[in-house]
Amino acid sequence: MHVPATIRDVARASGVHISTVSRTFSAPHLVNPETRSRVLACAEHLGYRPNRAARALITGRTHNIGLIVADIANPFFPPLIKAAESAARHRDYHIFVTDTNEDPAVEEELVHALAKQVDGVLLCSPRMSNSLIEQLSREVPLVVINRQVTGLPSVVMDVGQGARLAVEHLTGLGHRHIALLGGPRGSWTSREIRRAATAAARTADAELTVLGPNQPTEHGGIGQAEHVHRLGATAVLAYNDLMAIGLIEGLDSLGYGCPRRSASSASTTSR
Repeated sequence: MHVPATIRDVARASGVHISTVSRTFSAPHLVNPETRSRVLACAEHLGYRPNRAARALITGRTHNIGLIVADIANPFFPPLIKAAESAARHRDYHIFVTDTNEDPAVEEELVHALAKQVDGVLLCSPRMSNSLIEQLSREVPLVVINRQVTGLPSVVMDVGQGARLAVEHLTGLGHRHIALLGGPRGSWTSREIRRAATAAARTADAELTVLGPNQPTEHGGIGQAEHVHRLGATAVLAYNDLMAIGLIEGLDSLGYGCPRRSASSASTTSR
């Protein structure tokens, strides 16, 4: 039966004290680079893996990160999750992924639940209020994705530029009346899209009608199909791909083919 290598085995093989092996994994910046390389090479050769629970007791760090997404079924999120896991793995961290199903109450509950198990939480497209996010940041370090909250680190995309380009494309095709399917209430991304799209439509002397807020799902898009049909808009800018898909389904059920020469649709690729 194979017996797992211990920290003593690594210390013996690399010719250092056990405490040096421990520091190599818990505080590598305190170990001489040459010694650290030798210890890591011996550990790799022996197949040694440090006990994360024991290391957490010593360092106060779990080497775990929480990633909370609004809807894991949304095709926007899987590539983001994979990228986060890859980056974390390269730094010897693990990612805990959780899904809120677009529910801010679940979002808050998950932050509380993860706070003692992780070193920090990535909040992706959060639905909570800014004040609540700021409050939770005092319990566990937070990084906000697709949202800007004063005083907190954030990662955002230039969704405004995307909205401007979409409106310019549609007006360039000759569309003078565009409908904008907004995202969920309180969404920073939806607000930025609306601001940029409104300005771009005004510049092009086109009419922009905002419909929403809406759930950022296929159902949300289907629910606006009748309104879009009655509105008479010839082009639609949707908050995300799921809403655009739902809108097309809804229009099709009304006997109104989309897209076609007299009707176009576009969606942002953000949340």
